[in-house]
Amino acid sequence: MKEVLSYVIENKILTKLTLSKSVDKNIIRSTGRLIEIKGKLYVAIETFMTDGKALQKNIDATDAAEVISEMVGEQYKQMNIMTSAGSCEVMVSKKGKVTVIDKIKRNTASAVNTSHNRQKQYIIPDNKPVDFLIALGVQDENGNVFDKKRSKFRQINRFLETVSDIERSIVTGDDLYILDLCCGKSYLSFALYYYFAKIKGYKVKMDCVDLKKDVIEYCSSVSEKLNYEGLTFTAGDIREFEVKRTPDLTVSLHACDIATDIVLAKGIDSKSRVIMSTPCCHHEMMHQLKAKGKALDLLLEHSILKQKFADSLTDALRCKVLEIHGYDVNALELIDPEETPKNVLIRAVKRDKISAERVEKLREEYRDICDTFGIKPYLSENYVN
Repeated sequence: MKEVLSYVIENKILTKLTLSKSVDKNIIRSTGRLIEIKGKLYVAIETFMTDGKALQKNIDATDAAEVISEMVGEQYKQMNIMTSAGSCEVMVSKKGKVTVIDKIKRNTASAVNTSHNRQKQYIIPDNKPVDFLIALGVQDENGNVFDKKRSKFRQINRFLETVSDIERSIVTGDDLYILDLCCGKSYLSFALYYYFAKIKGYKVKMDCVDLKKDVIEYCSSVSEKLNYEGLTFTAGDIREFEVKRTPDLTVSLHACDIATDIVLAKGIDSKSRVIMSTPCCHHEMMHQLKAKGKALDLLLEHSILKQKFADSLTDALRCKVLEIHGYDVNALELIDPEETPKNVLIRAVKRDKISAERVEKLREEYRDICDTFGIKPYLSENYVN
C-alpha cells in the first residue's frame, strides 16, 4: 500500500484519492489530490464532516505516502486511488486484514496537472456530453456548456456534491425513493436521477410534483425520450400528493415563500430520511416582523436590512422546526452569492432518536424567538405547538 502511494505521488500520476468507511462517525470521507505550491509538491487532503464543515490540510509529498498509509486502518477502512495509469483499491477487514487490488500500469502515464489553480473537477464533467443536460439546453451535442447556462451547470454540480457528502445517510439499499416538490423545470430532478441511477447504479423511483401543468408535460416528455425509467412527473398541489413510501430523500429548489414550508412539512410528515431545500422569497416574515425594544427597532429601520434579517430569521426558524422533529440540520451555501442571492441550502438528516427533554427545549427556544419578534410562521401552529 505504501509502495503504491509512493509510486503515484513521486511520478505525479495521482488524480484523486478517496478515504472512506471512517472509524469516526463525525467524518464522512476524505479526498486527496496533488498540488504544487511555489514549486513544492503536496498532497492536499480535504475531510468532509457530518456537520457540513470541510477541513483542509496539505501534506508534504515526501511524507504523504507514510502519513496516508497510517490513516488507512487506523482512521479509515477503505482507500481508492485514481491515477492517469489506472486505479488501486485498498480494503481493511474487521479483523485488520488488508486487501490491495492494484490495477495501476507502471511507466505508462504522464504526470497530471498539479497546479494549485487547476480547473475544478465536477461530478458531472465539463465538455462531456450528458443526455439530460443536452435535452434541457445546458449543453450542445458535443458536451460544451452554453455560456448562459454556465451558472446552472455549476449549481447542478454543487448540489450533487452536497448530496454525495451525505450519501450514506440517503442510501439504505439498492432501491431508492426520492421526492422532488415544486420541481419546476427539474434540472435538479434529472441531475439527481442521473447521479443515483446512471453514475451510482441504483434502482431509482422518483416522484416530481409541481402545479404548472405545461412544465410537467414538458419534463415528462424529456424523461420518456431519455428512457429514464422510474422518473415520474405529476401536476398538482404538493399538499395533496400521496407519498408512496418513506422517502430516502426529499428535495426542493427555490420554492417561493411558504411553499418551502409546505415542502418541509411534507418531508416531516412522510418521515423522509433526508430533506434538502433551497428557499426562495420570504414574504411571510417580512410582513409580520414587529420587534420589541429599541435595539431591535434599529435593526428593522431600513427596509433592505429588514428584508435580509427576515430571510435569515425565516430559515433559522425552519431549521429549528426540523430539529424539533428529530433532524440534524445544516444551513449551507449552495452557490456563489454573486451568481444568485438565493443560495442557502437547508440540509436535514433524520436522527435515530431524540429525547423528549431536548424536543421541549427546542420548542421553548422557538416560541421565545417568535414572541420577541411578534411573528407566527407557517409551521409554528402544527409543527411546534
